[in-house]
Amino acid sequence: MTHFDDSSTAPALSEIDSAQESETSPPLASAERLASLTTTASSSGPPAVHSETAATIELRRLHRFFDKTKAVDDISFSVGPGQVFGYIGPNGAGKTTSMRILATLDLPTYGDAYVNGFSVINDPELVRRELGFMPDAFGTYRNVNCREYLDFFARAYGLIGRERHERLKWVLGFTGAEGMANKPIRGLSKGMKQRLCMGRALIHDPAVLILDEPAAGLDPRARIQLRQMISELAERGKTILISSHILTELAEICDAVGIIEQGRLLATGSVDEIQAEQQNLGELKLRVLNRLDEVASALQQLHDKLDLDNLLIDGQLVRVGFSGLLEDQATVVTHLVSQGFQIAEVNASKKSLEDVFLQVTEGLVQ
Repeated sequence: MTHFDDSSTAPALSEIDSAQESETSPPLASAERLASLTTTASSSGPPAVHSETAATIELRRLHRFFDKTKAVDDISFSVGPGQVFGYIGPNGAGKTTSMRILATLDLPTYGDAYVNGFSVINDPELVRRELGFMPDAFGTYRNVNCREYLDFFARAYGLIGRERHERLKWVLGFTGAEGMANKPIRGLSKGMKQRLCMGRALIHDPAVLILDEPAAGLDPRARIQLRQMISELAERGKTILISSHILTELAEICDAVGIIEQGRLLATGSVDEIQAEQQNLGELKLRVLNRLDEVASALQQLHDKLDLDNLLIDGQLVRVGFSGLLEDQATVVTHLVSQGFQIAEVNASKKSLEDVFLQVTEGLVQ
């Protein structure tokens, strides 16, 4: 069994389980490594060393080009303290590239990004102290156990003595990994490795977490447990940027979402706000007891005002698309009742986050 002390160096790269060197490195890449990247960062003027906004995560006109491919194309958004922000988009949309820039693993072509006010360009070392990064694919040291793996990264972040011991104990407990602390990493399941990677991101108690597809490949129980962990971290004041293809789960835990496609941010805001911005995202269901042959004509009178459409009458059940606002629902019901229709049941529903995603995006992949 391999053990590390304060003077230890990392095991050889040949021991790393993943061939992707960039994904195996923690967000502790040196300034020299960043300086060696071929892409240089530029903008209309020198970026501020420290952002004075209240946002914990902020992207300002962020661009990242690979030759002629615009992986990130003029993206701006911010996430406030303690918020969970869902980053939604198809494969190749630019989510991972944006997250890698925030994690100081890549540099923007131009524009800037800030973590707790610190620029990823000017203050990468300070950004890394504030941030924990969980990549979508990560390497592990196969010949160590879970405790040794986390201890290695705790030392890399400068934790010593009792502080390191207490932090290891808390991370193992929070992620539910106590029972596997002494197990070799090479024998872990996908779900257990995800717990370990979450622990690595949390080991230095960062204020900000960047989670790239943390639920990928997890079974339903593991996804529920992951969702509970994210919610608890938000309650503890952590600011979280998370990407996922499981949109129903994002809708449950996120304060706001951003929808990205082909490197461009198409919509941002709370789920309710994004739904309200899209037309005909909701459906109103009415059970009408009388004069069913006149319902269509009565609703047509409201069409210009409320932009109702997709009217469907099935027996006593009347279904019509509408904007989803409570005021619109009340207007429809009041209008029908005033004309003598007997309304026995009213049910309004909004389209899911998946429906919104399909409506906003075009299904394009780079």
